[in-house]
Amino acid sequence: MRRHDEAAPRLPVDLSVRDTTLRELMDDPDCDPRALHRTFRRFAVVNALVSGWRTAWRTHVMPALPPTGRGRVLDLGCGGGDLARALVRWAASDGFDVEVVGVDPDPRAIAAADRSRLPGTTFRQASSGDLVADGERFDVVVSNHVLHHLGDDERSGFLADSARLARSRVVHSDIRRSRSAYRSYALASPLVAAGTFVRVDGLRSIRRSFTVDELRRELPAGWVAEAASPHRVLAVCDT
Repeated sequence: MRRHDEAAPRLPVDLSVRDTTLRELMDDPDCDPRALHRTFRRFAVVNALVSGWRTAWRTHVMPALPPTGRGRVLDLGCGGGDLARALVRWAASDGFDVEVVGVDPDPRAIAAADRSRLPGTTFRQASSGDLVADGERFDVVVSNHVLHHLGDDERSGFLADSARLARSRVVHSDIRRSRSAYRSYALASPLVAAGTFVRVDGLRSIRRSFTVDELRRELPAGWVAEAASPHRVLAVCDT
């Protein structure tokens, strides 16, 4: 019998609270490496369609870059590197010269990111704590779909590290949990999910994610939680 999140969307799923017991398949170190590689590539397509980062770039990232037009951006938990590559492209189209450094503690993610590296992007296996220890600084720090993965202590450390690493602003974007987000993803994801973990992991991510009010209660002083479209929540801190 299939789990609710792997079954048809008509089955009842409790979205009234976060389900932090769920584990995403791609987080398993022993998962099928071929399916994992395909998943990184397909999530790049999904993110391009639904992540809302093009708007976040213009409203939150670009205004926080130096007036010289040159800047350095850190993508924490970069996964397959699709956001880092997109930021470099958008920066160039808007007249900015931006270096984007993507880091992820998972070597499999860095291997996937390195396969599609663009000029202006660098990928490294590292954690936020590693960068703080090395004294690194960036104009803007971003992440996509990281917050819902973290336990309470991990999230607290991640937020503190990202604020230390940013000269100007931190923007962490994640899914905003709702029934409409879950149903929409359940209906659309089979179009790109064959041979990947995209459908199962995406639905589990939604169930693990925050509403705006939930995230607001978890953020330390100086941070704000904002609703963004479609089905997004942003954690923003000006440093």
